[in-house]
Amino acid sequence: MIEKTEHRNTIFSHLDGLVTAPVAYALHKSGVLDTLLQEKTVTLAGLASQYKANDGYLNVALRALASQGFLDYELDNATHEITISTNSKSAYAFSLFPMYKDVVSLLQQTDLFTSVHIATKSLNQLDAVFTKYKNHFGVVFSDNAQEKALQEQVLMHIEGYLTGPIIVSLGMTGMFHKYFMETSFRPEEFHKEPEVFKIILDFFTHLNWFTQKNGNYQFTETGLFFAKRATAYGVTVSYLPMFKHMDDLLFGNPSLLRNIGKNDDELHVNREMNVWGSGGAHTTYFKVIDDIIIELFNKPIQEQPKGILDMGCGNGAFLQHIFEVIERQTLRGKMFDEYPLFLVGADYNQAALKVTRANLIKSDIWAKVIWGDIGRPDLLAQDLQENYNIDLKDLLNVRTFLDHNRIWSVPEVKTAGRISTSTGAFAHRGKLLDNNEVEDNLLEHFSKWAPFVHKYGLLMIELHTVAPQLTAAHLGRTAATAYDATHGFSDQYIVEIEVFTKIAAEAGLQPEPAYFKKFPNTDYATVSVNLLKG
Repeated sequence: MIEKTEHRNTIFSHLDGLVTAPVAYALHKSGVLDTLLQEKTVTLAGLASQYKANDGYLNVALRALASQGFLDYELDNATHEITISTNSKSAYAFSLFPMYKDVVSLLQQTDLFTSVHIATKSLNQLDAVFTKYKNHFGVVFSDNAQEKALQEQVLMHIEGYLTGPIIVSLGMTGMFHKYFMETSFRPEEFHKEPEVFKIILDFFTHLNWFTQKNGNYQFTETGLFFAKRATAYGVTVSYLPMFKHMDDLLFGNPSLLRNIGKNDDELHVNREMNVWGSGGAHTTYFKVIDDIIIELFNKPIQEQPKGILDMGCGNGAFLQHIFEVIERQTLRGKMFDEYPLFLVGADYNQAALKVTRANLIKSDIWAKVIWGDIGRPDLLAQDLQENYNIDLKDLLNVRTFLDHNRIWSVPEVKTAGRISTSTGAFAHRGKLLDNNEVEDNLLEHFSKWAPFVHKYGLLMIELHTVAPQLTAAHLGRTAATAYDATHGFSDQYIVEIEVFTKIAAEAGLQPEPAYFKKFPNTDYATVSVNLLKG
């Protein structure tokens, strides 16, 4: 059990590294950190002005370093002032940041860490970094406990770059098939370039993820632990195309990555990888949703919703899962002939709609799959009523990790006297957003949905931020740094659980206490399950 806890801590530290390395190295190169050491305390506004930085993304970057304990971060939502200060760790931590150079260079100059398929032509460069890592980048571990802890922290960040993207690639391309996990194998059995694949296997052997004997490799228990959790890396790794451009995000054109590439591809995220990682990582939360769905659809028929609308249906997997739960485990499932279950999958992305349709047809599930904007439930309601004669109010609305990804709009009404209680760092196209406005924006968002969900509710899984001081105090036990950075740089708005429920209540939506869950069940929880009703 202790060993499993240590392995989970390693995954969290790896995720920290995936976002921290490019942020820390960009700030190191720019001179921002030198100014911090000289001044000891600076304001975000002053720093952004001095370095002609995009203040919104600079705020996200500095808060990420604070979440790792490398500096102190203070936000005053009453005065709108953000203060950054050095602490006892700062000087030594900053002196270690040049160690990130090799992995950041590989990220920026190759596709090694961003493609589903490993770019084999770059593996000689990767092998050179493997060798440096094995030699701790020449670091002599300090006798000072704090300095040694910082050395190990930075090395673990680098290890995250050397393992996370490769784990995701291998997971998505079939390496973690049962056959390979239960037997020994030779590199040529799996890869068309075995000499290249051997480089990776030898590094994983160094990490004790494999054993090697006479050219045959076999997973260790440690290796199996990480292989089975490959999807835990998927979402963070999927955002590495964005982190390749950290210099531009901080000091250049902040809208560079928001343009759509060829074939309507998103430039800031590998969406295929993102969906793959999400599907595996969210299983735990779906089990909680199952219990709620079973209870709701075991009620007397007159108290049940006519159906379900999944806003942001993605690839349709969640809608399919809910249908199967209702069909197999509820009274409603035995009454489909008399009381059909009306299913709607809605998404803003046309590619997602196409995939959802195909997957549901393949699974022989009848559903309406339509375009929808989470910010315009009125249009969705109109479409359902006019084209399908269904009242949105008669459906149970469900969604997973979506509300924070709404398109930003300046609130039409500002709440008098509002002083936000959020510590989050929020931006839109590089520009700093006032946290008070972010709360008002969330209020407007909930208020738009309230008329349509008061009857049966809004069942949702949502992601949340955690105060940087709290994250820093629990390193290795939370992925909050990774969540905050990936979402902060991509203009998404994750707020604390308490802020989320407070604003929902202002919109007249109260969480049903019996159905509320948070993960982990601690004061640094980053995920909640809620059934909000009017």
